[in-house]
Amino acid sequence: MHSVTHLDRVPLDGRWRFQLLANPDAPIGPDWSEADVPSLWTMAGTWDRPHYTNVQMPFEGLPPEIPEVNPTGVYERDFEMPPAWAGRRVVLHVGAAESVLIVVLNGEEIGVGKDSHLASEFELTGRLRPGPNTLTLRVVKWSDATYVEDQDQWWHGGITRPVFMYATRDVHLADVRVDAGLADDLTTGLLDLTITVGFPGRELPPGWTVEAAMDGVEEKLRAEVRSIDRTTLLGWTLDDQRVMYQAAAGLPLSGEEAADWEVVHGRMAPLLDGLVTWRLEAPDVERWSAEQPTRHPLRIVLHDPDGAVAEAMTLFVGFRRVEVVGLDLLINGARVYIRGVNRHDFDQHTGRVIAVGSMRADLVLMKQFGFNAVRTSHYPNDPAFLDLTDELGLYVIGEADIESHAFQSTLCDDQRYLPAWVERVSRMAMRDKNHPSVILWSLGNESGHGANHEAAAAWLRRYDPSRPLHYESAIRYDWTSDQGISDITCPMYPPVSAIVGHARSGRQRHPLIMCEFSHAMGNSNGSLADYWDAIESTPGLQGGFIWEFRDHGLVQTLPDGRTRWAYGGDFGDEPNDGAFVCDGLVWPDRRPKPAMWEHKRLAAPVRIRGRADDLVGGRLGIENRQDFSDLRWLRARYTLGGDGAEIAGGAFDLPALGPGEHGVVDLPGWPASIAGSADAFLTVRFTTAADLPWASAGFEVAALQLPVWEVRAAPDVEPVAGAGMPVAPAGDGTPVQIDDAGRLVHPLLPPRQACRSGAPRPTTTGSAGWPHAGASGAWTA
Repeated sequence: MHSVTHLDRVPLDGRWRFQLLANPDAPIGPDWSEADVPSLWTMAGTWDRPHYTNVQMPFEGLPPEIPEVNPTGVYERDFEMPPAWAGRRVVLHVGAAESVLIVVLNGEEIGVGKDSHLASEFELTGRLRPGPNTLTLRVVKWSDATYVEDQDQWWHGGITRPVFMYATRDVHLADVRVDAGLADDLTTGLLDLTITVGFPGRELPPGWTVEAAMDGVEEKLRAEVRSIDRTTLLGWTLDDQRVMYQAAAGLPLSGEEAADWEVVHGRMAPLLDGLVTWRLEAPDVERWSAEQPTRHPLRIVLHDPDGAVAEAMTLFVGFRRVEVVGLDLLINGARVYIRGVNRHDFDQHTGRVIAVGSMRADLVLMKQFGFNAVRTSHYPNDPAFLDLTDELGLYVIGEADIESHAFQSTLCDDQRYLPAWVERVSRMAMRDKNHPSVILWSLGNESGHGANHEAAAAWLRRYDPSRPLHYESAIRYDWTSDQGISDITCPMYPPVSAIVGHARSGRQRHPLIMCEFSHAMGNSNGSLADYWDAIESTPGLQGGFIWEFRDHGLVQTLPDGRTRWAYGGDFGDEPNDGAFVCDGLVWPDRRPKPAMWEHKRLAAPVRIRGRADDLVGGRLGIENRQDFSDLRWLRARYTLGGDGAEIAGGAFDLPALGPGEHGVVDLPGWPASIAGSADAFLTVRFTTAADLPWASAGFEVAALQLPVWEVRAAPDVEPVAGAGMPVAPAGDGTPVQIDDAGRLVHPLLPPRQACRSGAPRPTTTGSAGWPHAGASGAWTA
């Protein structure tokens, strides 16, 4: 897996010949239909339909058993290689396929790919022929890998991301790694660039060079790419050993000895063939953050021995620093509240086939409603998604495609699955390493805690020490344990009392950021403000990720032509977990539900306050709640309203407040007196001053309100108590009574169905069978 975008490519998306077989061993028949690539056959009206489960597997058996009926899609098309590609290296890229991909070219099996959410690449060099070539992609739905892809979502089958071929010269950019951090002064950018040049055979011909340059930085890289003739490597001399042991023992080295050690070490442990490294410092660099996602173009060029450009690419580099210090997760030195949401790949019409425009629409909506972070639950997203989070500014937990929910206590220690654990984690990190928006790596979800996780975490820490690790199951049963996997205490759905009690216990070991909380199913999210009151008032608590962004209701056409949003069981899928797949903050068509508006209010970048006497006089307190930005990007307007009419209002200048600072403004045009018979409320609206990538100028970022003058009227009905006493008149004028059993009694209420005061509230969609329901006791009428 690599992070290089090779631009000389031929897209293969479009209409392919297609057959759906009952299992991978079934013969291909003579009759072909057609299917789009990318697309899901489960969304195309075939006999294999969408299937929803949460924890349970969709079929019986023990790992790695698979059912006899195993839907297998065969995609086939003809193509011709561009004449200009003759003699070049050619690679097939399949963005993602669920769940096993078998590639056949002209009748020759090329290779196999596993991991439904990462790309597979296959070298076709030397296998392509002049004229038409036939490419066959056989996609098998169930496999041993299915047991580690048991996420809470629809089961599908098909090709979900783009398919294309690309060509390079035989000497090419094989990988580019950018580590862009900050020095301890938090203003100097530190760039460590590692370029890997691929080449055939054992030795790279001489004369190949690499250049690199970054906008705004005078220093440039120009280096020759070399390979080492390992047949000429010499053994250690006595002088080599002397300086090596001097350095290894931690003893002081003179200037001459230090120079000798650098040469000796380079000879003893030579770099990988074709590797070029570059380190530079960029003083007073503009940093990347979710508030200010500044990126710097980095141009990399590979030249052949004649000086011609063999390949070139541009990366957009974001300088930022992520670290855990004590009980705080720091980004660029600041303790940032994580206002996050979990997001699955989902489209109401196409299932898991997501257009880039749809990804952008999701992220823009998140930004507009105050979210600053997203967890890619529970697998790596399309690379285009991370390009967008880099651009728009959202912090990302990059999560590996590992969830063995039904077998979470066993597969994590099953050595047969050890390669899958390490490979899925490592390939994710190698692909996504250059994205500044990725601040944490996650080892997956709900897969227990075993030796396979320990191995994957060890690899990841060695490969990328710049990012902390996240994994909920490592801390699930003991937040205070000395586990070495997760650098974050990241529980699921803990009550407010638990997180506050833990933070006050003196036993907290890591920053507490909930990986899932405030389950957004049905009539839910009622405790969102309670969580944020606790988070913002308790050191050690730093936020969390709401579950989840979107309802997964698939558009289904009924026999009478009507359409509906379908959930588990609506496709005849058994077993299923019903409506549990519809648990989002937005509807399947992306319309916000009420909790989105509450979150927007809670996450407002500005807060207003004021004592009663100050407010009556038109003096308003302003607080900048941001971490890195001042208020210049906002405009403000107030309205003073009372008795349904506007008393005063107008635009006003915001004070020059830095992050976390407070100030006071005198509102212009404020009336001399507002006392009267009506309540008076101050409403302040904050809007964007200019166009932003996620909002146009004039977009309302926050609307905040304070009472200025309140006149309290006496209630129409005095409170009463006692059996047989009237509570309030009903709509027809007949009093509603409370009987001796505590039930509400009225002629319109059948006796056996009367509501009982103090009885448990009715079960809602979100609490049916759900151990984390918000109700903790009886509901009182």
